[in-house]
Amino acid sequence: MYLLMPDLAIIALDAMGGDFGPEVVLPAAVQVIKKHKNVAIILVGDEVVLKAQAELSGIDLNGILAGRIEIQHASQIVEMHDEPALAIRKKKDSSMRVAIDMVKDGRAQAAVSAGNTGALMGTAKFVLKTLPGIDRPAICTTIPSMTGHTHMLDLGANVDCSGENLCQFAIMGSVLAEAVDNIDRPRVGLLNIGSEAMKCNAMVKEADALLANAPINYIGFVEGDDIYNGSTDIVVCDGFVGNVSLKTSEGVAKMISHFMKEEFSKGLYNKIAAMIAMPVLKAFKKRIDPRAYNGASMLGLNGIVIKSHGGTDAFGFTRAIEIAVLEVEKSVPQHIRSRMEPLLEKAV
Repeated sequence: MYLLMPDLAIIALDAMGGDFGPEVVLPAAVQVIKKHKNVAIILVGDEVVLKAQAELSGIDLNGILAGRIEIQHASQIVEMHDEPALAIRKKKDSSMRVAIDMVKDGRAQAAVSAGNTGALMGTAKFVLKTLPGIDRPAICTTIPSMTGHTHMLDLGANVDCSGENLCQFAIMGSVLAEAVDNIDRPRVGLLNIGSEAMKCNAMVKEADALLANAPINYIGFVEGDDIYNGSTDIVVCDGFVGNVSLKTSEGVAKMISHFMKEEFSKGLYNKIAAMIAMPVLKAFKKRIDPRAYNGASMLGLNGIVIKSHGGTDAFGFTRAIEIAVLEVEKSVPQHIRSRMEPLLEKAV
């Protein structure tokens, strides 16, 4: 049906993935459709469960939503503990696999899932394949900074990388920032433990040499605090370092929030101070709300796949869908392909 509507961005949602499944995915889908008139949603999952959840949530799929939202039945679910190889071999009719298959077949332009990260990356790479010139896909997300946000990759897809892999990540991150942020020549930094080359390991040293001649605005080494101070637009690292950095940042944010709640609840004066400071506290919370930055791009694939945090709520999942919509509108994979083509020709 949606192929008859060429002006719509068609997004396939793995409606069964994540910690909450349809309970979160359905209201998020409705919110996106109401907000974005150019979007259609395909809910992929158990049709009986999805219709029951829609009724429970008071969502009328046959009302004003008809024509822009429909259900694609899938009989299996990829569990959070499933091994990627098992998901690929044994669960070909899972909601995750069917959503990605729809992207491959052109029935959808992007897929969004809050499911098992390893299974999602493995399935997406198996089904969609990587773009020419890209050896490995990378997970990229935005992180709040003092001046807006910073794109960071890889965040866990590739624990062991080569300098060539990091160079490819940098090019993909640069293309993404150009497309979605409308930045001309975004600044790309290579994460290191210092600004001096003598502090590099072999992988980072190799990547630095390659990036110096890459068709991007490479600014050299950056350190951990540069992720947040606005001095760079893209931070590049291997998946081990990236994932540890991300999880550490999330942990620090939770700790600060916990300490603030504790201190403001101690005694009458602190409680009064909390009431006075409430507008500032709410504004601060909004600026660093991880839900507002939910949705990580799996860059380097022949298609758009967005990973949502498994434990997010409807607001967070809405953001993940909106990232998919934006990447469809900006044709991110096609831009990455066009950037890699001259490099491949040069290498021949």
